[in-house]
Amino acid sequence: MSEDRPGPDDPLAQAHAAGRAARRGQGVDVAIAATTGGAAARFAGTDAGRPRDWRAYAKGVAVCGAVVAATAPLQNMLEPSNTVLLLLLAVVFSAQRYGRGPAVLAAFVSVAAFDFFDVAPRFTFAVGNMQYLVTFAVMLIVALVVGQLTAGLTYQARMAALREDRVRALYELSRDLAAALRPEQIVEVGTRMLQAEFEARAVFLLLDGDDRLVVPDAIDSPAVIDASLANWALAHAETAGQGTDTLPASAMRYVPLKAPVRVRGVVALALRNPQRLNAPEQRRLLDTFASLLAIALERIHYVDVAQKTTVQMESERLRNALLGAISHDLRTPLAALAGMADSLQLTAPPLAPAHAEIAQALREAAVRMNALVSNLLDMARLESGRIALNLQWQPLEEVVGSALRSLGALNACRHPIRVQLPHDLPLLRFDAVLIERVLANLLENAAKYTPAGSAIGVGAAATPDSVAVWVADEGPGLPPGREELIFEKFERGRKESATPGVGLGLAICRAIVVAHGGTIRGETRSEGGARFVFTLPRGEPPRIDEPGGDVDNAGMLDQEITE
Repeated sequence: MSEDRPGPDDPLAQAHAAGRAARRGQGVDVAIAATTGGAAARFAGTDAGRPRDWRAYAKGVAVCGAVVAATAPLQNMLEPSNTVLLLLLAVVFSAQRYGRGPAVLAAFVSVAAFDFFDVAPRFTFAVGNMQYLVTFAVMLIVALVVGQLTAGLTYQARMAALREDRVRALYELSRDLAAALRPEQIVEVGTRMLQAEFEARAVFLLLDGDDRLVVPDAIDSPAVIDASLANWALAHAETAGQGTDTLPASAMRYVPLKAPVRVRGVVALALRNPQRLNAPEQRRLLDTFASLLAIALERIHYVDVAQKTTVQMESERLRNALLGAISHDLRTPLAALAGMADSLQLTAPPLAPAHAEIAQALREAAVRMNALVSNLLDMARLESGRIALNLQWQPLEEVVGSALRSLGALNACRHPIRVQLPHDLPLLRFDAVLIERVLANLLENAAKYTPAGSAIGVGAAATPDSVAVWVADEGPGLPPGREELIFEKFERGRKESATPGVGLGLAICRAIVVAHGGTIRGETRSEGGARFVFTLPRGEPPRIDEPGGDVDNAGMLDQEITE
């Protein structure tokens, strides 16, 4: 390819457009991608492949002169018709070798030369026999038609070879990218192909874990990379820099790597000959290269995500199976320990006070360990999906009362509980045992992390789509930034804490609420303390025909439970 590549307004771009229009007219949809590599050398031989100059026209005239000179000594031996055929052959040669323009000139020169050298009177353009005028006209028409057809066929043949080379280049790029397993391999393939096809030195700026472009440390001169321009190309997903509408005076061209989901980075190109990208076909080929590279990067990204997810799922499944097996084997000895502690306290004669205290401590430890094992088993069953919800339409007040009755330890800690449930709460469809477990865990959590004597509030409020239930305390509140993390398994509000527990209560609450189609969140109240809110979806309860009038319930339940 010549160093001075013509722009889209020059004959080269016009010839490209004409070729595309001609092929579309024949019912074939062909897109010319670029003029690169070895195909450019073959393409340079056509009138569409390089700017027309006087040398091509001079060579066409010279071919006709050579034919005239060769036939001059043979005029007495050759018929005029044979001379005409030889001159037509010169026109065909000029069309095949030099293109359409020189072929047209050669056609006119051949007719003029035939008149001047072979038609009497010779060495003058005068015509002695008017019949030769018909010969001249037919000769000129045939020369023009044959020349144009030959030039067109030659152009089409060379364009076919050019398209073949471009398709081969895209195939090689796709093949190498398909075999790449790491981003470094994609960068190596892209750098090599861009150098071969565009004579460009490429620098790949890929995204890190924080979605920021990273300039490679191995490049020779990182100072030439304009980070702000690269970030602009990334944010706007548009090409910027050299030869574009955005900072065209830049030393490099920044092409975004646009994948189907998002932009995966930017490639900075230092072009040896920036004029090569003046043609739209060249820019289209560069965009195709960038798209293939971006798709390969995105494929590797999601393969990595899938592998990590698979490993995490397998680890979680193995951990749940292990916890379930261990917990199941621990329940029987723990129950035996609690039973033996009760038996010791009932022996006659009664135990000494010190021994009775030890038996009571043993029982409490066994009960606490049994609760922990139950939490582990429940968590494993919830995550495995083996728990079937027993959904029934029922009032929320009954479940709140059951949860309060099941937690006698709260009264022992002297936490007054204030319950505020509106009288117009609708019936909800939920599993009473599991929702009671949610409330019990939230109440127990509030009792653990609040000082003795502080109040704990339980309430609910109805919205058009759901019912929100909350448990609030007057403790220190939630640690900042851990409002979502505390719902993960084995996560506690404070890492170093003397409060017993392993961080499963809130995880179980979230698993149960999510299984019911609701949500749960924790927040720190502005007046102090923490509040946990979970929602249950509303539905359309079945209609019940009552024989009597409406039964007026207790209205707003506002009570204070103390020991």
